[in-house]
Amino acid sequence: MEMRRPLVRDAERRSARVRTRLATTVVLALTVPALLPGPAEARPAPTAVTGQRTTATGQRTTATEHWTTQTLAPGVTVRTGVLRHPGAEHAWTVTVQAPADTRWSTNDPDAPVTWAEVAPRAWAEDTARALTRAGLTPRVESVRWPDYADTPHGPMGFRVRVGRFATQQEAKATASAVTTAGFHPTVSWTGYDVQEPADQENVQVAVVDPKTFDGRVEVTHDGNVAQRETTSAVARKLNSLVGVNGGFFVLSPGDGVPGTMSGIGAYEGELESMAVGSRSALLVEDGGHTIRIAGLTSSVTARAGKAAYGVQGINRVPGTVRDCGRPGSTPSELPWQDVTCRLADDMVRFTDAFRTDLPTGPGAQVVLNASGRVVSVGARGGRVPDGGYVLQGIGRAADWLTAHAEPYGRIRLSEVIRTAEGRRVVLDAGDSLVSAAPTLVEDGRIDIDAAAEGVVDPEYTSFGYAWANVRQPRTLAGIDKRGRLILATVDGRLKNGSEGFTLHEAAVFMKSLGAVQAMNLDGGGSTAMAVNGTLVNHPSDAAGERAVGDTVQILPAVH
Repeated sequence: MEMRRPLVRDAERRSARVRTRLATTVVLALTVPALLPGPAEARPAPTAVTGQRTTATGQRTTATEHWTTQTLAPGVTVRTGVLRHPGAEHAWTVTVQAPADTRWSTNDPDAPVTWAEVAPRAWAEDTARALTRAGLTPRVESVRWPDYADTPHGPMGFRVRVGRFATQQEAKATASAVTTAGFHPTVSWTGYDVQEPADQENVQVAVVDPKTFDGRVEVTHDGNVAQRETTSAVARKLNSLVGVNGGFFVLSPGDGVPGTMSGIGAYEGELESMAVGSRSALLVEDGGHTIRIAGLTSSVTARAGKAAYGVQGINRVPGTVRDCGRPGSTPSELPWQDVTCRLADDMVRFTDAFRTDLPTGPGAQVVLNASGRVVSVGARGGRVPDGGYVLQGIGRAADWLTAHAEPYGRIRLSEVIRTAEGRRVVLDAGDSLVSAAPTLVEDGRIDIDAAAEGVVDPEYTSFGYAWANVRQPRTLAGIDKRGRLILATVDGRLKNGSEGFTLHEAAVFMKSLGAVQAMNLDGGGSTAMAVNGTLVNHPSDAAGERAVGDTVQILPAVH
């Protein structure tokens, strides 16, 4: 499916005045803005113009863009934009959902039914006929696969909809009639559909040039991996110039310890969570002087004498793997977004950045000091000692700990992080990394490995459909050909009128900014950008800005 292309391009050569103009604001309104200036830029504010754009369905629409630019420090620029399609006409509608299979089977008769907006043609046509007999006027719409690198092309399926309504309340009245007819409806906003352009998209773009910026870029969990905090609160605490939310994390106690990361994460050179399969990661080296994006895997091995055992997790509940993707995890050893898998035999390391009570339950626990000497062996629980660490095991891992952990004996741990190409990544004190999914741009081309990174499944179109193929709030990271870091957010779910991006639209947007590498960070209600400690976007949660796991912060130099 061809997505609409945001009217944004890179511009390279500018004059040298902006480098010395700090906190300068210029209002722009143009069709093709130069969003990524060179390290020395100056340009007059152009007059407002409009442009024509062709949608995926062949429509010609008028688009306008308005940008505000702020230079926060030499090498750090933030641009806030509003992308509008004045000709777009959206409405509330009723979508009839089809019963669908899940990615895993269950024998539980009380398990909830999975519902899908997209179904085979036969179901759609039968449903439309039944709704017509009930006195309604349905329509059948074809839905095509987005242009992902590892999913089918062409039709994904069909959906059945009824009516177009000016208000959500009107749509709910028709939804009640669909329920009475024996079907399972949901109320939808057509502005979230990729077949038509969005009414409005509110975007924020921060650009950091490591060749000019004399501060630091770092990923941080604010000193405690077992807590959640808002992006703006961390930004204020650190006196950050720009901060955005980071990777996927645990929200519910049923899925682990809230706030802990469900993917690889490292802060100040220390690995604090392990990878789930091979997923995209933003690797910040030497305080941000070198930044790259790569698919990363991780392994950790515990050794006592000649005996060895694989550690499957860091700072998470033993046996509980959010987003799956670990060897031996069920129902999948592959990454599955927003699914919690289980491990019967599991060893987990806890570092002293895990500053809350340790998980309790069956199994064994070994407390070690900073040199790896065993301090105690016993039941699970308590706290990680300052400077030390803890190993917890269940199943065969517990048996191994019981057999090999001797008082005052030593257990050595070795860590290996590798890129998808097999190159080893060695973390130094100034390094940090954050992981999410999927890859959006690689080697300057849109290349979305949505299935491999577990955010959609070609065999179960209901899985990840709304997450990936419907417009949502997004947080994005990229690198341009000059090594500059691009951090971008788009508001969604009609917050302040903005509808968001699909994954493919996010990739098109990042490529239009000049990104040669780009990835998706955590989005939805987590999406946030703070500038000088102040939230500048409109998060979609009704309660306001969401407390998240880790964040990416741009920190000024300390003189």
